[in-house]
Amino acid sequence: MENKTSQSTRNRGWLARAFVLAAVPLLGLTTMAAPASAHGSIVDPASRNYGCWERWGDDHLNPDMEQEDPMCWQAWQDNPNAMWNWNGLYRNNVGGDHQGQIPNGTLCSGGNTEGGRYDSMDAVGPWKTTDVGDDFTLHLYDGAQHGADYFQVYVTEQGFDPTTQALGWDDLELVERTGSYPPAADSYIPVSTSGRSGHHIVFTIWQASHMDQVYYLCSDVNFT
Repeated sequence: MENKTSQSTRNRGWLARAFVLAAVPLLGLTTMAAPASAHGSIVDPASRNYGCWERWGDDHLNPDMEQEDPMCWQAWQDNPNAMWNWNGLYRNNVGGDHQGQIPNGTLCSGGNTEGGRYDSMDAVGPWKTTDVGDDFTLHLYDGAQHGADYFQVYVTEQGFDPTTQALGWDDLELVERTGSYPPAADSYIPVSTSGRSGHHIVFTIWQASHMDQVYYLCSDVNFT
């Protein structure tokens, strides 16, 4: 399994470019959603759609993607706007009822949010991973500087196989629940785990502070 290594300087350059690309009509696409607003996502370890955009945003018509990065390939085929709008995977008016609003099997798409735009994020298979240790740090890029009432960070239990199993709430262990974070472009959430190896999903719930708006973000990692 190939692993993605994030580089913070490269990320910030790509991040700035995201908001330009999101507003530009794309050649070869028959439909386009509204341009992405300046919201945010976990950029390290990359959320699924951010990682696909980071790797293929400037080369999304390359047929080699099907063999080199099959999970991103299926995502681009399903709905390219999931990647152009990598910072818009959220639901409004959840009222704190995350498990009630987000059914099993749909966690990575925020419960089929935005009319199903992000449904390909729930696809089961060999998503690219980022190497992490037992202790690692999540990097949230929040272009609108919403701040956070809290973050809840879950990691799949040892024995769960993201390449063959759909993600459900019972597959997750809550490893971090934070307090509030002030508005900022970059926020960092330290996470500590133990007893894991191989491919896992880190599932982050980001409750934004400016309104009842919740982001549901899946990042694929490889515990080394």
